[in-house]
Amino acid sequence: MADALKDMFSKKFYERLAHEFNKVDKNFHSDKFVKDVTKGIDALSLNQRMRNTTVTLKKHLPDDYKKSVDILSKVVPEFKSHYTSFLFPDYIGQYGHHDFKLSMEALKHFTQFGSSEFAIREFLKRDFDKTLSVMKKWAEDKNHHVRRLASEGCRPRLPWSFNLEEVVKNPNHTLPILEMLKADKELYVKKSVANHLNDFSRLHTDWMLKVVNSWDRKNEHTAWIVKHASRTLIKKGDARSLAVFDYEKSPKISVTKFKVGKLKVVLGENFTFSFDITSEKTKSQKLVVDYAIHYQKKSGELAPKVFKLKDLDLKAKQSVSISKSHSFKNFTTRVHYPGKHAVEIFVNGKSYGKKEFTLIR
Repeated sequence: MADALKDMFSKKFYERLAHEFNKVDKNFHSDKFVKDVTKGIDALSLNQRMRNTTVTLKKHLPDDYKKSVDILSKVVPEFKSHYTSFLFPDYIGQYGHHDFKLSMEALKHFTQFGSSEFAIREFLKRDFDKTLSVMKKWAEDKNHHVRRLASEGCRPRLPWSFNLEEVVKNPNHTLPILEMLKADKELYVKKSVANHLNDFSRLHTDWMLKVVNSWDRKNEHTAWIVKHASRTLIKKGDARSLAVFDYEKSPKISVTKFKVGKLKVVLGENFTFSFDITSEKTKSQKLVVDYAIHYQKKSGELAPKVFKLKDLDLKAKQSVSISKSHSFKNFTTRVHYPGKHAVEIFVNGKSYGKKEFTLIR
Protein backbone atom coordinates (compact mmCIF):
# COMPACT_ATOMS: atom_id res chain seq x y z
CA MET A 1 0.00 0.00 0.00
CA ALA A 2 2.78 2.40 0.95
CA ASP A 3 4.58 1.71 -2.34
CA ALA A 4 1.50 2.75 -4.30
CA LEU A 5 0.74 5.80 -2.17
CA LYS A 6 4.27 7.16 -2.35
CA ASP A 7 3.85 7.64 -6.09
CA MET A 8 1.29 10.34 -5.31
CA PHE A 9 4.25 12.44 -4.18
CA SER A 10 5.57 12.81 -7.73
CA LYS A 11 7.13 15.68 -9.64
CA LYS A 12 3.76 16.38 -11.24
CA PHE A 13 2.17 16.65 -7.80
CA TYR A 14 4.90 18.99 -6.57
CA GLU A 15 4.50 21.22 -9.61
CA ARG A 16 0.80 21.50 -8.86
CA LEU A 17 1.49 22.07 -5.15
CA ALA A 18 3.99 24.82 -5.95
CA HIS A 19 1.51 26.46 -8.31
CA GLU A 20 -1.14 26.58 -5.59
CA PHE A 21 1.30 28.04 -3.06
CA ASN A 22 2.43 30.66 -5.56
CA LYS A 23 -1.20 31.68 -6.18
CA VAL A 24 -1.53 32.48 -2.47
CA ASP A 25 1.99 33.76 -1.84
CA LYS A 26 3.73 35.51 -4.76
CA ASN A 27 7.05 35.24 -2.89
CA PHE A 28 6.89 31.45 -3.08
CA HIS A 29 9.57 30.33 -5.57
CA SER A 30 7.89 27.47 -7.38
CA ASP A 31 10.77 26.26 -9.54
CA LYS A 32 13.26 26.23 -6.69
CA PHE A 33 10.78 24.41 -4.42
CA VAL A 34 10.15 21.68 -7.02
CA LYS A 35 13.88 21.28 -7.60
CA ASP A 36 14.60 21.02 -3.87
CA VAL A 37 11.74 18.69 -2.97
CA THR A 38 12.29 16.21 -5.82
CA LYS A 39 16.05 15.88 -5.28
CA GLY A 40 16.72 12.19 -4.58
CA ILE A 41 12.99 11.46 -4.28
CA ASP A 42 13.14 8.08 -6.04
CA ALA A 43 14.99 6.55 -3.09
CA LEU A 44 12.48 7.80 -0.52
CA SER A 45 9.62 5.77 1.02
CA LEU A 46 6.10 7.11 1.54
CA ASN A 47 6.73 8.51 5.01
CA GLN A 48 10.12 9.85 3.98
CA ARG A 49 8.53 11.69 1.05
CA MET A 50 5.91 13.14 3.37
CA ARG A 51 8.49 14.42 5.85
CA ASN A 52 10.80 15.63 3.10
CA THR A 53 7.91 17.71 1.74
CA THR A 54 7.28 19.21 5.17
CA VAL A 55 10.95 20.05 5.73
CA THR A 56 11.29 21.58 2.27
CA LEU A 57 8.13 23.65 2.71
CA LYS A 58 9.60 25.04 5.94
CA LYS A 59 12.50 26.42 3.91
CA HIS A 60 10.21 28.06 1.34
CA LEU A 61 7.43 29.44 3.53
CA PRO A 62 7.75 32.60 5.67
CA ASP A 63 9.71 32.34 8.92
CA ASP A 64 6.67 33.80 10.66
CA TYR A 65 4.67 30.75 11.79
CA LYS A 66 1.32 32.54 11.71
CA LYS A 67 1.88 33.65 8.13
CA SER A 68 2.86 30.12 7.12
CA VAL A 69 -0.28 28.67 8.73
CA ASP A 70 -2.41 31.24 6.94
CA ILE A 71 -0.89 30.22 3.59
CA LEU A 72 -1.28 26.52 4.32
CA SER A 73 -4.91 27.10 5.29
CA LYS A 74 -5.66 28.75 1.98
CA VAL A 75 -3.96 26.03 -0.07
CA VAL A 76 -5.28 22.90 1.69
CA PRO A 77 -8.81 23.00 0.13
CA GLU A 78 -7.20 22.27 -3.24
CA PHE A 79 -6.03 18.88 -1.96
CA LYS A 80 -9.18 17.69 -0.21
CA SER A 81 -9.59 13.95 0.44
CA HIS A 82 -6.19 13.00 -0.96
CA TYR A 83 -3.48 11.28 1.06
CA THR A 84 -1.23 14.17 0.11
CA SER A 85 -3.39 16.44 2.30
CA PHE A 86 -1.69 14.83 5.32
CA LEU A 87 1.34 17.03 4.68
CA PHE A 88 -0.54 20.14 5.89
CA PRO A 89 -1.13 18.88 9.45
CA ASP A 90 2.33 17.28 9.35
CA TYR A 91 3.78 20.79 9.05
CA ILE A 92 1.92 21.76 12.21
CA GLY A 93 2.99 18.59 13.98
CA GLN A 94 6.65 19.33 13.28
CA TYR A 95 6.85 23.11 13.66
CA GLY A 96 3.87 24.31 15.68
CA HIS A 97 4.67 23.39 19.27
CA HIS A 98 5.62 26.92 20.30
CA ASP A 99 2.11 28.20 19.47
CA PHE A 100 -0.25 25.61 20.92
CA LYS A 101 -3.50 27.53 20.44
CA LEU A 102 -2.91 28.38 16.78
CA SER A 103 -1.71 24.86 16.06
CA MET A 104 -4.83 23.30 17.56
CA GLU A 105 -6.99 25.59 15.43
CA ALA A 106 -4.97 24.66 12.34
CA LEU A 107 -5.23 20.90 12.98
CA LYS A 108 -8.97 21.24 13.53
CA HIS A 109 -9.25 23.05 10.19
CA PHE A 110 -6.93 20.75 8.24
CA THR A 111 -8.63 17.54 9.40
CA GLN A 112 -11.73 18.54 7.45
CA PHE A 113 -9.78 18.09 4.21
CA GLY A 114 -7.96 14.86 5.08
CA SER A 115 -7.00 13.94 8.62
CA SER A 116 -4.81 15.39 11.38
CA GLU A 117 -4.69 12.06 13.21
CA PHE A 118 -0.91 11.64 12.94
CA ALA A 119 0.01 15.25 13.66
CA ILE A 120 -2.10 15.55 16.82
CA ARG A 121 -0.10 12.68 18.32
CA GLU A 122 3.02 14.84 18.18
CA PHE A 123 1.28 17.20 20.61
CA LEU A 124 -0.05 14.36 22.75
CA LYS A 125 3.52 13.07 23.02
CA ARG A 126 4.79 16.44 24.26
CA ASP A 127 1.87 17.65 26.41
CA PHE A 128 -0.62 14.84 26.84
CA ASP A 129 -3.07 16.40 29.30
CA LYS A 130 -3.28 19.79 27.59
CA THR A 131 -3.81 18.26 24.16
CA LEU A 132 -6.33 15.69 25.34
CA SER A 133 -8.41 18.44 26.95
CA VAL A 134 -8.75 20.06 23.52
CA MET A 135 -9.69 16.75 21.93
CA LYS A 136 -12.48 16.27 24.48
CA LYS A 137 -13.99 19.53 23.23
CA TRP A 138 -13.59 18.33 19.64
CA ALA A 139 -15.69 15.28 20.49
CA GLU A 140 -18.68 17.63 20.76
CA ASP A 141 -17.98 19.56 17.56
CA LYS A 142 -20.70 19.88 14.93
CA ASN A 143 -18.31 18.77 12.17
CA HIS A 144 -18.01 14.98 12.00
CA HIS A 145 -14.43 15.16 10.71
CA VAL A 146 -13.44 16.96 13.90
CA ARG A 147 -15.36 14.51 16.08
CA ARG A 148 -13.67 11.63 14.33
CA LEU A 149 -10.25 13.22 14.98
CA ALA A 150 -11.08 13.34 18.69
CA SER A 151 -11.26 9.54 18.72
CA GLU A 152 -8.82 8.54 15.97
CA GLY A 153 -5.99 10.81 17.07
CA CYS A 154 -5.75 9.32 20.57
CA ARG A 155 -6.13 5.65 19.71
CA PRO A 156 -3.60 3.69 21.75
CA ARG A 157 -2.17 1.95 18.69
CA LEU A 158 -2.90 3.91 15.53
CA PRO A 159 -1.62 2.14 12.39
CA TRP A 160 1.36 3.89 10.78
CA SER A 161 2.04 5.89 13.92
CA PHE A 162 3.74 5.46 17.29
CA ASN A 163 1.91 4.10 20.32
CA LEU A 164 0.52 6.47 22.94
CA GLU A 165 1.97 4.82 26.02
CA GLU A 166 -0.23 6.79 28.45
CA VAL A 167 -3.33 5.41 26.73
CA VAL A 168 -1.85 1.94 26.29
CA LYS A 169 -1.30 1.78 30.04
CA ASN A 170 -4.53 3.46 31.15
CA PRO A 171 -7.60 3.34 28.85
CA ASN A 172 -9.54 5.62 31.19
CA HIS A 173 -7.69 8.58 29.67
CA THR A 174 -9.75 8.42 26.47
CA LEU A 175 -12.95 6.96 27.89
CA PRO A 176 -14.67 10.41 28.18
CA ILE A 177 -14.21 10.89 24.41
CA LEU A 178 -15.60 7.43 23.63
CA GLU A 179 -18.56 8.07 25.92
CA MET A 180 -19.39 11.30 24.09
CA LEU A 181 -19.23 9.55 20.71
CA LYS A 182 -20.84 6.20 21.56
CA ALA A 183 -24.13 7.11 19.79
CA ASP A 184 -22.74 9.23 16.96
CA LYS A 185 -24.77 8.92 13.76
CA GLU A 186 -21.86 9.39 11.34
CA LEU A 187 -20.32 6.17 10.04
CA TYR A 188 -16.90 7.85 9.77
CA VAL A 189 -17.00 8.58 13.49
CA LYS A 190 -18.52 5.24 14.46
CA LYS A 191 -15.75 3.32 12.71
CA SER A 192 -13.13 5.28 14.63
CA VAL A 193 -14.78 4.70 18.01
CA ALA A 194 -15.13 0.99 17.22
CA ASN A 195 -11.49 0.74 16.14
CA HIS A 196 -10.42 2.61 19.27
CA LEU A 197 -12.28 0.07 21.41
CA ASN A 198 -10.98 -2.80 19.31
CA ASP A 199 -7.45 -1.65 20.18
CA PHE A 200 -8.42 -1.94 23.84
CA SER A 201 -9.93 -5.39 23.27
CA ARG A 202 -6.35 -6.54 22.70
CA LEU A 203 -4.78 -4.45 25.47
CA HIS A 204 -7.41 -4.37 28.23
CA THR A 205 -10.02 -6.97 27.42
CA ASP A 206 -11.83 -6.92 30.77
CA TRP A 207 -12.01 -3.12 30.75
CA MET A 208 -13.29 -3.02 27.17
CA LEU A 209 -16.02 -5.60 27.85
CA LYS A 210 -17.11 -3.72 30.96
CA VAL A 211 -17.48 -0.53 28.93
CA VAL A 212 -19.49 -2.02 26.06
CA ASN A 213 -21.71 -3.91 28.50
CA SER A 214 -22.56 -0.62 30.19
CA TRP A 215 -23.70 1.03 26.94
CA ASP A 216 -27.31 1.01 25.76
CA ARG A 217 -27.30 -1.25 22.71
CA LYS A 218 -30.94 -0.45 22.01
CA ASN A 219 -29.54 2.60 20.25
CA GLU A 220 -28.77 1.41 16.71
CA HIS A 221 -25.60 3.50 16.42
CA THR A 222 -24.24 2.31 19.76
CA ALA A 223 -25.10 -1.27 18.85
CA TRP A 224 -23.15 -0.92 15.59
CA ILE A 225 -20.11 0.44 17.40
CA VAL A 226 -20.15 -2.32 20.03
CA LYS A 227 -20.51 -5.05 17.41
CA HIS A 228 -17.70 -3.70 15.27
CA ALA A 229 -15.49 -3.08 18.30
CA SER A 230 -15.93 -6.69 19.41
CA ARG A 231 -14.95 -8.25 16.10
CA THR A 232 -11.51 -9.44 17.19
CA LEU A 233 -12.83 -11.04 20.36
CA ILE A 234 -15.72 -12.67 18.51
CA LYS A 235 -13.37 -14.09 15.89
CA LYS A 236 -11.29 -15.55 18.70
CA GLY A 237 -14.37 -17.11 20.23
CA ASP A 238 -14.10 -15.12 23.46
CA ALA A 239 -17.01 -16.44 25.55
CA ARG A 240 -17.69 -13.11 27.27
CA SER A 241 -17.84 -11.24 23.99
CA LEU A 242 -20.04 -13.88 22.41
CA ALA A 243 -22.38 -13.56 25.37
CA VAL A 244 -22.76 -9.81 24.77
CA PHE A 245 -24.52 -10.63 21.49
CA ASP A 246 -26.20 -13.83 22.69
CA TYR A 247 -24.08 -16.04 20.46
CA GLU A 248 -24.01 -19.70 21.48
CA LYS A 249 -21.03 -20.26 23.79
CA SER A 250 -20.75 -23.96 22.97
CA PRO A 251 -22.47 -24.57 19.64
CA LYS A 252 -23.60 -28.09 18.82
CA ILE A 253 -23.19 -28.32 15.07
CA SER A 254 -21.49 -30.32 12.36
CA VAL A 255 -19.75 -28.87 9.31
CA THR A 256 -19.91 -31.17 6.31
CA LYS A 257 -19.42 -31.12 2.53
CA PHE A 258 -16.56 -28.64 2.94
CA LYS A 259 -14.93 -28.31 -0.47
CA VAL A 260 -12.98 -25.84 -2.55
CA GLY A 261 -13.79 -24.98 -6.14
CA LYS A 262 -10.23 -25.44 -7.42
CA LEU A 263 -7.05 -26.80 -5.88
CA LYS A 264 -5.06 -24.44 -8.12
CA VAL A 265 -6.16 -20.82 -8.35
CA VAL A 266 -4.64 -18.41 -10.87
CA LEU A 267 -3.63 -14.99 -9.51
CA GLY A 268 -6.40 -12.56 -10.44
CA GLU A 269 -9.15 -15.18 -10.25
CA ASN A 270 -11.74 -15.72 -7.54
CA PHE A 271 -11.32 -18.65 -5.17
CA THR A 272 -14.57 -20.41 -4.20
CA PHE A 273 -15.47 -22.74 -1.36
CA SER A 274 -18.63 -24.12 0.20
CA PHE A 275 -19.84 -26.15 3.16
CA ASP A 276 -22.95 -27.14 5.11
CA ILE A 277 -23.70 -26.36 8.74
CA THR A 278 -26.16 -28.67 10.51
CA SER A 279 -27.65 -28.14 13.95
CA GLU A 280 -27.31 -30.96 16.46
CA LYS A 281 -29.46 -29.18 19.02
CA THR A 282 -33.18 -29.18 19.75
CA LYS A 283 -33.37 -25.39 19.96
CA SER A 284 -32.10 -22.44 17.93
CA GLN A 285 -28.48 -21.39 18.07
CA LYS A 286 -27.12 -17.93 17.26
CA LEU A 287 -23.89 -18.35 15.32
CA VAL A 288 -21.24 -16.14 13.79
CA VAL A 289 -19.53 -17.80 10.84
CA ASP A 290 -16.10 -16.58 9.70
CA TYR A 291 -13.36 -17.88 7.47
CA ALA A 292 -9.62 -17.40 7.42
CA ILE A 293 -7.36 -17.33 4.41
CA HIS A 294 -3.87 -18.51 5.33
CA TYR A 295 -1.83 -16.35 2.95
CA GLN A 296 1.59 -17.20 1.63
CA LYS A 297 3.92 -14.42 2.74
CA LYS A 298 7.06 -13.19 1.02
CA SER A 299 9.08 -15.14 3.60
CA GLY A 300 7.33 -18.36 2.60
CA GLU A 301 5.41 -18.66 5.87
CA LEU A 302 1.61 -18.79 6.07
CA ALA A 303 -0.23 -16.04 7.94
CA PRO A 304 -4.01 -16.20 8.53
CA LYS A 305 -6.39 -13.31 8.06
CA VAL A 306 -9.96 -13.77 9.30
CA PHE A 307 -12.92 -12.48 7.27
CA LYS A 308 -16.54 -12.00 8.23
CA LEU A 309 -18.85 -14.47 6.49
CA LYS A 310 -22.31 -14.72 8.03
CA ASP A 311 -24.45 -14.26 11.14
CA LEU A 312 -26.83 -17.16 11.46
CA ASP A 313 -29.81 -18.12 13.59
CA LEU A 314 -29.70 -21.87 13.10
CA LYS A 315 -32.98 -23.51 14.04
CA ALA A 316 -33.26 -26.91 15.70
CA LYS A 317 -31.89 -29.67 13.43
CA GLN A 318 -31.69 -27.18 10.55
CA SER A 319 -29.05 -27.51 7.83
CA VAL A 320 -27.75 -24.51 5.90
CA SER A 321 -25.51 -24.44 2.83
CA ILE A 322 -22.96 -21.63 2.63
CA SER A 323 -20.72 -20.67 -0.28
CA LYS A 324 -18.19 -17.89 -0.75
CA SER A 325 -16.13 -16.38 -3.55
CA HIS A 326 -12.88 -14.72 -2.44
CA SER A 327 -10.86 -12.47 -4.75
CA PHE A 328 -7.17 -13.06 -5.34
CA LYS A 329 -6.63 -9.90 -7.32
CA ASN A 330 -3.72 -7.72 -6.23
CA PHE A 331 -4.72 -4.44 -4.60
CA THR A 332 -2.80 -1.54 -3.11
CA THR A 333 -3.67 -2.94 0.32
CA ARG A 334 -2.67 -6.54 -0.41
CA VAL A 335 -0.13 -8.22 -2.67
CA HIS A 336 -0.46 -11.97 -3.16
CA TYR A 337 2.45 -14.39 -3.41
CA PRO A 338 2.14 -17.69 -5.27
CA GLY A 339 2.42 -20.96 -3.39
CA LYS A 340 0.56 -22.94 -0.79
CA HIS A 341 -2.49 -21.31 0.85
CA ALA A 342 -5.33 -22.59 3.00
CA VAL A 343 -8.91 -21.73 3.88
CA GLU A 344 -10.30 -22.43 7.36
CA ILE A 345 -13.89 -22.28 8.66
CA PHE A 346 -14.72 -20.84 12.08
CA VAL A 347 -18.05 -20.92 13.93
CA ASN A 348 -18.19 -18.83 17.10
CA GLY A 349 -14.41 -18.71 17.08
CA LYS A 350 -13.88 -22.49 16.84
CA SER A 351 -12.25 -24.12 13.83
CA TYR A 352 -14.39 -26.61 11.90
CA GLY A 353 -12.08 -27.55 9.06
CA LYS A 354 -9.17 -26.42 6.94
CA LYS A 355 -8.30 -27.13 3.31
CA GLU A 356 -5.17 -26.30 1.37
CA PHE A 357 -4.93 -24.96 -2.18
CA THR A 358 -2.23 -23.42 -4.35
CA LEU A 359 -2.08 -19.95 -5.86
CA ILE A 360 -0.27 -19.81 -9.22
CA ARG A 361 0.61 -17.01 -11.64
